[in-house]
Amino acid sequence: MHVGSFVLAAQFPGQGHGEALHRAVRSAEVAEEAGLDSVWLAEHHFVPYGTCPSAITLAALLLGRTSRIRVGTAVSVLPSAHPVALGEQAALLHLTSGGRFSLGVGRGGPWVDLEVFGSGLAAYEEGFPESLDLLMRWLREPSVAAAGKRYSFREVPVVPRPSESLTDAPGPEVVVACTSPSSVRLAARRGLPMLLGMHVGDEEKAEMIALWRQQACAAGHSAEAVHRAGHVSAGVCQIADRRTDAVEALVKAMPGWLRQGLEAHVTVDGRARRMRDPVAYTELLCELHPVGTPRLCADRLAATSERTGISRFALLVEGSGDLAATEENVRRLGAEVIPHLG
Repeated sequence: MHVGSFVLAAQFPGQGHGEALHRAVRSAEVAEEAGLDSVWLAEHHFVPYGTCPSAITLAALLLGRTSRIRVGTAVSVLPSAHPVALGEQAALLHLTSGGRFSLGVGRGGPWVDLEVFGSGLAAYEEGFPESLDLLMRWLREPSVAAAGKRYSFREVPVVPRPSESLTDAPGPEVVVACTSPSSVRLAARRGLPMLLGMHVGDEEKAEMIALWRQQACAAGHSAEAVHRAGHVSAGVCQIADRRTDAVEALVKAMPGWLRQGLEAHVTVDGRARRMRDPVAYTELLCELHPVGTPRLCADRLAATSERTGISRFALLVEGSGDLAATEENVRRLGAEVIPHLG
């Protein structure tokens, strides 16, 4: 089982952007020290929900500051980026890090980002498959041309080529954030593993894995490839000597962050949106994920793995909003939880 941290660089009430980003960087550095397998970095624009606007840029910093741990984006938002530019950056990080970089991509939301970056609503509603396919071609082929609805250009060489790494990996791992049956089918047909969100529980994740496997097999992917697909489950982890203390730490801090963070999202077309109740959502996360004693956390992760078949986890460890508490949480995850897992 492979356990990593999920870093949002969340801005809690009363904190500045620099404080949130410093906590994000420190938690990643401590994750390597504590023996975690990976660090996954979120990307958001114009909202305090997450203060990192470029997950791939922060990944570059952290790859330079670490020597062992895998660093991934969770996710780089494709509708707001050019897939060739993102592919070039991913190839660069793959080659210079010795294959320690994972590129997580997603569709994002119908946010004002689409207006600011000039991509438009169609890039979100219709353009994700085209962008994903162009990105994958860039990461797998020696030269690429495009003649699609959104991207059209003459053939150009891929420089640097990910396959020319000094490792055995042909290129960076690509993971697709999936939140609906349509996105599951899209990832499965391309044989790409999924990143499943922390807002859904084991039963729904198991259903998404089953659909992915069925669609991947139907698309002609081998049974071996389907079996070894490295899906990633996002969740929350808070460790304390008593479960009540772990829950209390999150219920005190997370609703304030969720309220100001989620309220700040602005839709590009003025469509109505429903915001989760911050307290109820925090309580739901405490029920779904490893929140409690080290033994309980280990058992919860093992149960999720057994029910879903997922063996890779990206756990939000900064839910207290406090730097010292986050560092302690990461260290306890490495020292007191991971040793109980296979």
